[in-house]
Amino acid sequence: QVMLVESGGGLVQAGGSLRLSCVASGRTFSSYTMGWFRQAPGKEREFVAAIKWSGGNTYYADSVKGRFTVSRDNAKNTVYLQMNSLQPEDTAVYYCAAGPSWPGTREYQYGYWGQGTQVTVSS
Repeated sequence: QVMLVESGGGLVQAGGSLRLSCVASGRTFSSYTMGWFRQAPGKEREFVAAIKWSGGNTYYADSVKGRFTVSRDNAKNTVYLQMNSLQPEDTAVYYCAAGPSWPGTREYQYGYWGQGTQVTVSS
């Protein structure tokens, strides 16, 4: 069993930055992909970014490419999402997830999910 806990969300002005963290515990696998998704009220959950534990390969949605950076610290079992140049349309609940597929851009490719952390960007 894998447990995921996100943190780092909050309120920020447009143009500002936030860094989200996701700590994994329990039985983890180095071959897993760690993904970030987000969901705004009334909208579908959408893919944001993914990283492989082994090798550190990254993949981004076009909407965040150049603004967001995903990274990981294997020793701390933690993945990060650095979000820069935030805009109001980035407002959503952000979730981290773990699954066996790469690049894993779809919800069904992940079997483990965190509880989510709220990110609100004011204009």
